[in-house]
Amino acid sequence: MKYDFSRRGFLAGSAAMIGSGAVAQTANSTEIESDISQGVQRNISSFRSLDWQPYFSNLRNGAILVDIQSRALHYWSEDQSTYKLYPTSVPLTDDLTRTGRTEITRKVDGPSWAPTPAMKIRNPEWPDFIGPGPDNPLGTHALHLSWQYYRIHGTHDTRKIGRRSSNGCIGLYNEQIAELYGYANIGTQVLLI
Repeated sequence: MKYDFSRRGFLAGSAAMIGSGAVAQTANSTEIESDISQGVQRNISSFRSLDWQPYFSNLRNGAILVDIQSRALHYWSEDQSTYKLYPTSVPLTDDLTRTGRTEITRKVDGPSWAPTPAMKIRNPEWPDFIGPGPDNPLGTHALHLSWQYYRIHGTHDTRKIGRRSSNGCIGLYNEQIAELYGYANIGTQVLLI
C-alpha cells in the first residue's frame, strides 16, 4: 500500500475520515501535522543573506562565497552596493570538492569544454571537445578560478541546480551566470566552504 505523507495528502485523508464519521475523538489535525513535520529535514537557512565580514577581510575587487553545503553562491561588490544570492550545483562527491581561497583568473563568454584527464578515465565515452553552444556543459559563461580545471559556470541542464551534480565546478542557471559574469572581475576573490 502506498501512503501519501504530503500535507495535501494528510489534510485530504483527515477530511475524508472526519466526513465519514470515522474519527470520533482525535488530536487536532494541526498538532498531528506538526508532529509529522518535525521529522522532515528542511533547508530553510540555505538561502538566507549573509554578511561578508566573517569570510573576507575586505571587498577589494568584489567577493564570492560558495557554500557547498547549502548549495548557494553569494556575491558582494567592492562598494557594497550589490549583493546577490544564487542557487548552485555542486560537486557530486567530497573527493571532487575543493574548498579554500582562490580568485577569478579568466572570464569567458561562450566557453568551450574539454573533459579533464580524470573525467575521461571515469567516462571514456565522453567527447574530447565541445565548442560553444547548447551541448556545452559550461553553459553560456564561465569564470575560471586559479585552481586548474575549476570554474563557476552556467548550465543548459537546469535540473542540476540545487543538486550534487558536477565533476568539481560550481554551476548556475545561464541567466544568473550571465549576471554574475557582469559583476565579477579578474581578481575577484572567491572562497569555497
